[in-house]
Amino acid sequence: MTNGHKTEPAPPPPPPSATPRQLTEAKVMAEENGRQGEPCVRSKTGGILTKGDVVVLTLRLLCMATSVTGMSFMVTARQVSAASFYGFQLQLHSKWSFSYSFEYLVGVTATATAYSLLQLLIAGSRLLVKKSPVIPSRNQAWLVFAGDQILAYAMMSAGSAASGVANLNRTGIRHTALPNFCKSLDSFCDHVTVSIAFTFFSCVMYAAAAVQDVIWLSTH
Repeated sequence: MTNGHKTEPAPPPPPPSATPRQLTEAKVMAEENGRQGEPCVRSKTGGILTKGDVVVLTLRLLCMATSVTGMSFMVTARQVSAASFYGFQLQLHSKWSFSYSFEYLVGVTATATAYSLLQLLIAGSRLLVKKSPVIPSRNQAWLVFAGDQILAYAMMSAGSAASGVANLNRTGIRHTALPNFCKSLDSFCDHVTVSIAFTFFSCVMYAAAAVQDVIWLSTH
């Protein structure tokens, strides 16, 4: 009460729209969105995981899975059986290491598996430890693109070499028809067929990874 007049109380200040911490986090997210040019989510470890990173990691997992499967079926391709050839019983010993083409396929798939595993470990360390994107720079993207291209070509070459069947008629040598050894070596032939199929599928996966690398380079 002042000079007979009642003093009105001052209105309370408006509540803040956001705390400084929330504003800081929103600013960081906005900067990450502007830098990547695509939507992103925050992982449980606090790192920024974009949709492009998810695609890259998924392709790496598929590349490694197909390479491991193709290699595993080939190194387990072995069988001992017998076949009848014009009344004669032939003892058959089959093993993947008896063929240079199969050895080449195993070497290529093993190299591809090691390459994909290394890429996954590097990407995981960046996301979990450094809180950085899977592909941090254009130089790194070019190196990964070159590796994917080489492995895609090597997978196609290995699959084609393993699936090739020698035909003596093309050499000018006439011979009688050979028996179908896969009737007696069914397990061996099945393992080889599955291995070659996964090798070609792995080739497709590495080609897709190379295309993803090109997309990343065109947008960054």
